[in-house]
Amino acid sequence: MLYRTVRRFVALIATSLVFVACTQAANLDLSPEEALAKSRSGEIILVDIRTPPEWRQTGVAPEAHRIDMTDPKFIERLLQDMGGDKSAPIALICRTGNRSGYVQQQLQKMGFSQVYNVPEGMAGSRSGPGWVRRGLPVDACTNC
Repeated sequence: MLYRTVRRFVALIATSLVFVACTQAANLDLSPEEALAKSRSGEIILVDIRTPPEWRQTGVAPEAHRIDMTDPKFIERLLQDMGGDKSAPIALICRTGNRSGYVQQQLQKMGFSQVYNVPEGMAGSRSGPGWVRRGLPVDACTNC
């Protein structure tokens, strides 16, 4: 009887830990408005991982660091912008949230601990209308 009670207790604790871990992972998404506010307040570094033609097409969020994810020195440039600190909070944005979600996962595997994603992206996705259609500010990117 005691053995069964202990087993149930251990199973309950394990289930709770999985739930907490999943909840924390889900909280690594930011809406465009949250990303804008947090980047403006200095809480995160907003990183636009799209390519220069995409930056020219829609413009770029005002505080966003432009680091093309296809650049062979992407990680090096990202770490430079993060001051070499893999625990610095960053938020990734792309066109529709797909690439930023993928890069988020890869960075987490590499030991980056606070990587947020803006799943709506600049152009919108299933997650929502996106940065541009929400009417959030963009800077023209004429020197991209």
